[in-house]
Amino acid sequence: MRLGNNKFMKLAGFVFASICAWYLGSLFAYIIPEDSLAATFDNIQKVGEKPILRAPLPKRQKCDHWSPCPPGSYAYRLLSGGGKEKMAKICFEDEQLISEEKKNAGRGINIAIVDYDTGKCTDAKYFDMWEGEFSGDMTDFIKKAPQGSLLLMVTHDDGSTKLKENAKKAIADLGSKDIQNIRFRSSWVFMAAKGFKLPDNLEKEKINHSDNKMNRYGGWPAEIQIEGCLPRNLR
Repeated sequence: MRLGNNKFMKLAGFVFASICAWYLGSLFAYIIPEDSLAATFDNIQKVGEKPILRAPLPKRQKCDHWSPCPPGSYAYRLLSGGGKEKMAKICFEDEQLISEEKKNAGRGINIAIVDYDTGKCTDAKYFDMWEGEFSGDMTDFIKKAPQGSLLLMVTHDDGSTKLKENAKKAIADLGSKDIQNIRFRSSWVFMAAKGFKLPDNLEKEKINHSDNKMNRYGGWPAEIQIEGCLPRNLR
């Protein structure tokens, strides 16, 4: 009899434990959301996996340079217009001196004047070289730039049709070699100093004659640029 009682007690205990386990499982399933259980299961599966190392996003540099300029230097970027819609841009020390956003970029030759000692823009204008007579105004603008100024120039659309010889000479006197070669819808960028000398190894000018009908703008000017770092101790 005692043996039979033991078996009965074990069976009853097993049934009771099974009922409790079922009840607790149902209770947890009701209380804990299904997505939390799934996430917990996924986390368990990921235990032991190698962590994925991701490189940090590159830090944005001044004027969108790929790498920072050394201490004690100015960052600059001169970008000509592209096609009919992409306006010219001039950036200096991470400030847009000429851009579509500032509403001071336009067709023709865009010029920004920067005080070299302070790095601040003192004036910025564009001169339409397709419609109207602005070559004389641009010549006066260039000649009135104070000593110790940087002059940053970029084209958008056409910068040559009504560009007169006196304006070309004023730009050539600043050191431009390509202003005499500019043609209809040439893309052109130029950086000059008035009253001091820029380093010889610095790229100061670039030109591209956009007369290729097969380019991405179908004969409209393709953008070109120069960018770099300018030492502050040149004066």
